[in-house]
Amino acid sequence: MSLPMSILPRASQLGDANIVIADQAKPSDYVDRNFPGTTDEWYTALSRSSTVYVGNLSFHTTEEQIHELFSKCGQIKRIIMGLDKHRYTPCGFCFVEYYTHDSALDCLRYISNTKLDDRFVRVDLDPGFRDGRQFGRGRHGGQVRDEHRTDFDAGRGGWGPSVVEAPPARQEQSYAAQYQVTPGANKRRRDGAEEFADDRNAKLGRRF
Repeated sequence: MSLPMSILPRASQLGDANIVIADQAKPSDYVDRNFPGTTDEWYTALSRSSTVYVGNLSFHTTEEQIHELFSKCGQIKRIIMGLDKHRYTPCGFCFVEYYTHDSALDCLRYISNTKLDDRFVRVDLDPGFRDGRQFGRGRHGGQVRDEHRTDFDAGRGGWGPSVVEAPPARQEQSYAAQYQVTPGANKRRRDGAEEFADDRNAKLGRRF
């Protein structure tokens, strides 16, 4: 299908030449498998939506912090915090509803991949919040992406469930991967590489 005009690259006139400017407001290829409609209806909803999905948040980031950053792109109607479906505690994502579609697009352009609470947040256009989507879809209540984590992430609850519930031998392997011993040295170093795994997996049609 053809993409909506609002998410196509914009053309600008420079002298006698037409220059195509890559627009950072292009949403991802993710399609929610639980969306109550067709793929065409999903993209149609995106083309007029004023809602964005925000991923890779710290569990400790507050609604006030989110409002302070995201209000720079326009007036916010409401923020829906993502919650662990068992504990009803924040689990690392949210939805931000603006009053206009343009504000949502500006959010993709200027806020996605910027830092909030020392984490690179990822922003994607969303067709609109429906009740029930505020809860994590993972077996343990949080997001699916955290179900499979084998690293320690202090901002997302520490070790992932797959490590916590693993047999002792497997736990030791995961712990060892975080603390690498340098030959000839007595100290251990923590691998603090920033996580850039995409929250949205288009091929699997699911949100991590």
